[in-house]
Amino acid sequence: MATYGCTIEWSRGGEAFSDRKYSRAHHWRFDGGAVVPGSSSPHSVRPPYSDPSAVDPEEALVAAVSSCHMLWFLSLAAEQGYVIDSYTDAAEGHMARFADGRQGITEIVLRPQVVVSGPAAPDDAAIDALHHSAHGHCFIANSIRSEVHVEEAGGTPPASDGTRGSPA
Repeated sequence: MATYGCTIEWSRGGEAFSDRKYSRAHHWRFDGGAVVPGSSSPHSVRPPYSDPSAVDPEEALVAAVSSCHMLWFLSLAAEQGYVIDSYTDAAEGHMARFADGRQGITEIVLRPQVVVSGPAAPDDAAIDALHHSAHGHCFIANSIRSEVHVEEAGGTPPASDGTRGSPA
């Protein structure tokens, strides 16, 4: 099996610490060289101690589920000979309490909009089946206890040029 990692870097700088008035801004460094600015969510820690322009762990979890789902969807669609022109997902994560009282992202809602083309364009039922299969394959969704729902997965009827869905 594979191993995945990143390096998280934070430094106090000259700020006090024990008064809890310190910046939560930090960086995520990945093995491919990408550096992502991170911070706590401004919903959890108010600015200036959080950085609203940075990615917070809650957003990263939602993005990881959405990205993994999309990558499996595209792979499965290509395997079946479909042509996918674009894929957009306005995913959301909902913070609440689990039955055991612990707080967490209890639900992630994916809202993929897919534009397809070609002579063998999948209908809405085929698109829904691809999403169902992609969800079952998604490593990230399989790794968490949050409920993951796919909404509005179908496209619109094919246009006169054979495309399905609306351009992103």
